Amino acid sequence: MYLPFRSLVCALFFCFSALAAYAVPDLMKLPLVDIYGRQGTLGAWEGQVILVVNVASECGYTRQYEGLEALYQKYKDKGFVVLGFPSNDYGAQEPGNEADIEKFCKSKYSVTFPLFGKVSLRLNAHPLFTALTNPESPIPGPITWNFNKFLIGSDGILKARFLSDTEPDSLELKLAVEKALEAKAKKR
Repeated sequence: MYLPFRSLVCALFFCFSALAAYAVPDLMKLPLVDIYGRQGTLGAWEGQVILVVNVASECGYTRQYEGLEALYQKYKDKGFVVLGFPSNDYGAQEPGNEADIEKFCKSKYSVTFPLFGKVSLRLNAHPLFTALTNPESPIPGPITWNFNKFLIGSDGILKARFLSDTEPDSLELKLAVEKALEAKAKKR
């Protein structure tokens, strides 16, 4: 009696594991549109450590663009990239169009990391942010405000998540980036 029950439990475990794995989409294949309207996927940065940030030009945290650019410059040669996704969902703090956003980011903060077209994070949420925040995500939960940060490892899996008040130059964020880059280097 014990052996069939154990087999049943094992079979159910593997079925539920397979379903759970299926429920989490491959982040690298989700569709994206950059600030210039070109379509692509995160696959363009496959094998790199990626920091996804929902950004806004008129937010109290907008000054973080400077720190995000510095972080990008510090680690980009090691396989790290910051990706900025403008959204007007929190406090209507990103009212401009893509051309306005790009001009603002480049002229005010000298941003060189990739920017994307405006995304919705609430209603009809963008597939990337839905995947990053859904219950099957390694670190689930809703986006709370502008400048939430999601660190994706070189394996395409969410490794860490930071709220708006985590500054780009914080020790916590730098250590997480360095840890992800070390893991990337060990895979070679």
